[in-house]
Amino acid sequence: MKIIDTDQQVHIDQLLSFLRENVNKRFEERRQISLTFDIDKIDDTALKIYKPEIYDDFIFRIDIKDRELQITKSEHYTDDVNALTLEDILNNLFLEFPGRDNIAFIRDRS
Repeated sequence: MKIIDTDQQVHIDQLLSFLRENVNKRFEERRQISLTFDIDKIDDTALKIYKPEIYDDFIFRIDIKDRELQITKSEHYTDDVNALTLEDILNNLFLEFPGRDNIAFIRDRS
């Protein structure tokens, strides 16, 4: 699990909109294939990125706890090229949202 602690509260609808606007576009640019992921709210505090036609479960789950993002990568797809590409894209996007200046720290936790 990757934990990103921010200096401000994270609003789920803003994050959802940001990811929907950027993830699939960047994935297609990077991989040069047409593959789109679904990005939806699980509830008022969590999002999931998934592709039910290919994957049985979520690929990434993002839990929001006030000013903290907890990003969980599914253990089932750790060596999958699409999941690895998606992870790299998300890592870069999380530097843009909420912005490098608004990130207090980033840590990985098993």
